[in-house]
Amino acid sequence: MKVTIGEKIKALRLASDLTQAELASRARLTRGFISQIENDQSSINLDSLADILEALGVGLGEFFSDVEKRRVVFRPSERVNVEGKGARRFELLMPGSTNNLMDPILLELGPGEFLELRDPMPGEQFGFVLAGTVTLRIDGKSFKVPREHCFYFKSDQRHQIGNAGERAAKLLWVTTPPHM
Repeated sequence: MKVTIGEKIKALRLASDLTQAELASRARLTRGFISQIENDQSSINLDSLADILEALGVGLGEFFSDVEKRRVVFRPSERVNVEGKGARRFELLMPGSTNNLMDPILLELGPGEFLELRDPMPGEQFGFVLAGTVTLRIDGKSFKVPREHCFYFKSDQRHQIGNAGERAAKLLWVTTPPHM
């Protein structure tokens, strides 16, 4: 069965939990145009396709590759550093990971650093503490998670991850769906 460009764009958009309007805004296009492309009612030029794929965090090569050719291994040099999250280090471990069902993140928190308090949202979160002690706040309760311990919770309550300790803390954090 042959998959069309519109079907692939729609699948990527839905995997990113975006509406047509949100994708259109990010790609600087109209919602109507996105709808026409997804329903194969219009052709698309390379510039518009590149804008859409950039908004989805997918490269042209990846978009046109066969499923069998999807990447499996990622180098440290391919990690995406995200600034402004309130952490010493916030790295997406895979490029384009926000288009997947889960988003693996390497998080390093300096003493006293906390990520922004998050409101309830759909999904789940898992963390494995690599160094130090992480403070996890869920709906007003506080949990200390030391090195080599892990945590798991549903994201349907207000939550926050941080470091109330005096040494740096480092963890592997996985969210599903991605919450960037």
